[in-house]
Amino acid sequence: MDNRGQISREEVICAIKSSTEEVFSTMLGLEIQAGEPPVETAPAASPTSGLVTLIGLAGPWSGTGSVACTGVFACTMASHLLASSFENVNEEVLDAIGEITNMIIGNVKTALEEKLGEMGLSTPTVIFGRNFQTRSARIQEWTVVPFRCGEETMYVQVCLAPAAGETARSLRPGFQIPQIFTI
Repeated sequence: MDNRGQISREEVICAIKSSTEEVFSTMLGLEIQAGEPPVETAPAASPTSGLVTLIGLAGPWSGTGSVACTGVFACTMASHLLASSFENVNEEVLDAIGEITNMIIGNVKTALEEKLGEMGLSTPTVIFGRNFQTRSARIQEWTVVPFRCGEETMYVQVCLAPAAGETARSLRPGFQIPQIFTI
């Protein structure tokens, strides 16, 4: 029996964890530990601050992949990726975080394609600042995995649904990025 076109939340979580751990160990030389994904999410309620990178996914299933962290952690990741020291978020840090997100979500996409069919990735969009909100045009289920690296927390999120014309899945509100971020 062909299970193409079906995927469980646990499979998405596994893809996020293994992809993120691989990028951190091979590309950044940093140890990261996955936390417990939240069971339910609530609709976006209030603005947040920090850094969010978004990448669109398109194919038989479409949606968005996202990485969210503080500006401080973005500088740490960029410093490790580029073998340079960054104290403040600048263009190089934003580019580096876009590339890190591209690697993580690209690996997630590759892991899920066996079951969901071939998907493409958009160019990453990086948002950095204070008091902003992100949301999907459609209310979808987000799979969110928190990660810890030292004292910092990062969230890797994926929102996927059958593309237009595909069978609809049960939907729930998106994930609001926790209010722990400061610039």
